[in-house]
This record gives sequence, C-alpha cells and structure tokens, in this order.
Amino acid sequence: MNMERDREFLEYVVKALVDYPDDVKINRIVDEMGVLLTLDVSPQDMGKIIGRSGNTAKAIRTLLRVVGMKNEARVNLKINEPEGGTGGNRTPEGETSTESPEVSNVSKSVDEAMEDLNL
Repeated sequence: MNMERDREFLEYVVKALVDYPDDVKINRIVDEMGVLLTLDVSPQDMGKIIGRSGNTAKAIRTLLRVVGMKNEARVNLKINEPEGGTGGNRTPEGETSTESPEVSNVSKSVDEAMEDLNL
C-alpha cells in the first residue's frame, strides 16, 4: 500500500483549487502523533484554500482524516501563512475582517463526520 496516499490526495485537491499550482509545496512528517502535512501555497491562493469562514480548509482537513483512517493513520494539516501575510481575512474593500483565519479546529469530530457520510 502507498504510505503517502494522504500527501498525494492533498496535492491533487489543492492544485485543483488554486491559480498557481506550481507554487504548491507539501511537506510530510511522520512521528508518534501521526502524520503532519504542512502546506505552502502562493499568497494569492490563500483565500481559495481557507475559504469563507475557513470552510474549505475544514473540509480538506476532514477528508484528510478520513483518508488517514482508511490507512490507519492520524493525519493533520498545517497551512503556512505566506510571507508578508496579514494574518487576517481581506474584505472586498481591502479592510481587514475581524473573522479569525484560524481553522485548525474541525467543527465536528471525525466520528460525527463519518456518521454523516453513512459509510
């Protein structure tokens, strides 16, 4: 079985979402806690990866956990802030939104998400 299926899955999904797929970089580290995938994308593509209120990032994280469970591994995703990033979401007017870009917490547990999928 291919042990880097999680990395390949992430690369496929992210490159399909962004405008600059050549700038997508994924680092994969395995330790006693499981698998940590670290994602770097072009600063122009951060909004596409995070999504409104962090929903796209949450969905990617949930899918990665399902892929990990299939391969008996705990998979976590860290999205690196691009160099020169503001740390906040931009509104169309260019003002910084008060919504936090923090998306590390998934709103449902993996068990709840799996129940929703009716697998």
